[in-house]
Amino acid sequence: MTHSRTVVRGGLVITAADETHADVLVEDGRIVATAATGSSVAEGWNAERTIDATGKYVIPGGVDGHTHMDFPFGGTFSSDDFETGTRAAAWGGTTTIVDFAVQQKGHALREGLDRWHAKADAKCSVDYAFHMILSDVNQGTLKEMDMLVEEGITSFKMFMAYPGVFYSDDGQILRAMQRTAANGGLTMMHAENGIAIDVLVEQALAAGRTDPRYHGEVRKALLEAEATHRAIQLARVAGSPLYVVHVSAEEAVAELATARDKGLPVFGETCPQYLFLSTDNLAEPDFGGAKYVCSTPLRPREHQAALWRGLRTDDLQVVSTDHCPFCFVGQKELGRGDFSKIPNGMPGVEHRMDLLHQAVLDGHISRRRWIELACATPARMFGLYPKKGTLQPGSDADIVVYDPEARQTLSVETHHMNVDYSAYEGKQITGQVETVLSRGETVIDRRTYTGRAGHGQYTPRGLCQLLD
Repeated sequence: MTHSRTVVRGGLVITAADETHADVLVEDGRIVATAATGSSVAEGWNAERTIDATGKYVIPGGVDGHTHMDFPFGGTFSSDDFETGTRAAAWGGTTTIVDFAVQQKGHALREGLDRWHAKADAKCSVDYAFHMILSDVNQGTLKEMDMLVEEGITSFKMFMAYPGVFYSDDGQILRAMQRTAANGGLTMMHAENGIAIDVLVEQALAAGRTDPRYHGEVRKALLEAEATHRAIQLARVAGSPLYVVHVSAEEAVAELATARDKGLPVFGETCPQYLFLSTDNLAEPDFGGAKYVCSTPLRPREHQAALWRGLRTDDLQVVSTDHCPFCFVGQKELGRGDFSKIPNGMPGVEHRMDLLHQAVLDGHISRRRWIELACATPARMFGLYPKKGTLQPGSDADIVVYDPEARQTLSVETHHMNVDYSAYEGKQITGQVETVLSRGETVIDRRTYTGRAGHGQYTPRGLCQLLD
């Protein structure tokens, strides 16, 4: 239901910048004003609809800068498509996703982008944008990068991992980075030394170490740190900004911190799985560890403190999910007897906002930092701010009414992601999304889904806004 004028009254409005008891006026899908609750200005607003947010938080819709809907990997596809995945995102208070279009080796970037537009078109219940995965850096694709930036695809992801699939060598990476240095785009890097990891995989399997926990053991933290270091130096040589995705290891955080201390335009994200889960999960019996196989892998628990510290000190700027779910039955099971054949990826798009709110209660981050990590900085990083990521006049009316007192237990029984297990089964958390507006339209109404496939719009992006 679109109401031309809506007022959200009585909540504590939290943005990355401040917290105020304010009412929010929405007209035709945009925020037109905010005013102190009870003020004559706010009292004078007439609207067709009033949402009572008394005792609740009013926060910007989440921006998840790293999802993989309908994504090909290991001979199968991630189990959420754009319809189920964006619906689950909405349930979790995320109103914008930035997904990854994939260039296939030997094919044009444009061809991959068109395929992703076709996958997402008329499917999404929240807004979406795309990054581009470069699998084949050559003269033709380098030229295409410039055209994509002009069209609002302003970030390009490369892989130092997965030889034979997505892998780029240092020369290809340098060429692409030189291109982004010239066209204003942002280079995103999966930083793991895939060539060395493949040797360790081969040796582990030959020695009969086939269980899921060996996935974590062979993808060593030092090989993440080494690749992170190498990516930073290549970016320095190219004069390009760098965004390192899914940082999981203390040693990799240290590389980012060193670069940032030099004033380099180097950024890092981490994901909830690295903050809340560990190699203990990978060791779960009866092949249960397969549920937690993702790359970079889960680390021993002692790495978590360094990640939380990095989020507080701004050595890590963003928490995204890397949502890439595969069902345990029939998909994760492809790797029984050979951990290297387990599809890499975990479900998470629905739980990011809630888990980070729990982190506020646990004392890891402040409320404003929660919004900064989950909404404002990803919007700035990927050229969507202030349309997304904040609540100010002119912003899209992507608004979440959040109940900070509600208690919930995360479970496969209650989640909305199209996957047959929960990575957080039985975890009790405090805080829950109550109502979600996407561009002023109600998508979740007091814990009932009222959205629809096709409401979500493709959103072209500007350049990274953290490079002033």
